[in-house]
Amino acid sequence: MSVNNPKEQNYWSQRYRENRTGWDIGYPATPIKEYIDQLKDSSTKILIPGAGNAYEAEYLWQNGYRNVYVMDISKIPLLGFQQRNPSFPRQQLLQTNFFQHEEHYDLILEQTFFCSFVPTEANRNRYAEQMAKLLKPKGKLVGVWFDIPLTGDMEKRPFGGDKELYLKYLTPYFEAIVFERCQNSIPPRMGTELFGIFQKK
Repeated sequence: MSVNNPKEQNYWSQRYRENRTGWDIGYPATPIKEYIDQLKDSSTKILIPGAGNAYEAEYLWQNGYRNVYVMDISKIPLLGFQQRNPSFPRQQLLQTNFFQHEEHYDLILEQTFFCSFVPTEANRNRYAEQMAKLLKPKGKLVGVWFDIPLTGDMEKRPFGGDKELYLKYLTPYFEAIVFERCQNSIPPRMGTELFGIFQKK
């Protein structure tokens, strides 16, 4: 277990303690669930970073995927996940700093994780570089990014962005197979999400 970013750890833990988790819909997000439904190989090694309550990981586990790793900088949602899924291996629950993680995966599922970081050039470049490092050759980064304005407010999360901005950071490391406005967002988020499938170059 390695966190080494107490400020971020405390920020997110406080959000959970105060139940300020507006991103939490209580079930797997439809765009990711429908992507999972068309996967064929249950041995695929999958990471979900910034997973929170990790309903997508729970859905994968319930459908026979045993090589799923759940990462969050706060232990609070990981403990909640463990209580809901007592058979899930503890060693696959990772309380760690994403940027210090060194394992390799076939697939990383992104649930607006990018939009949780303070939107500096350094953070966003590090995100793209680290995603590429964590993926095996030809591995995929798949998921949802917010399509909302980036306001310049360095405190108000989630931080926004648009297709062009995300591609600026991801293109050096990934080929975009799909990156379009989400057609299957949940109703409150319709029109504010992009769905992407990116393959490591």
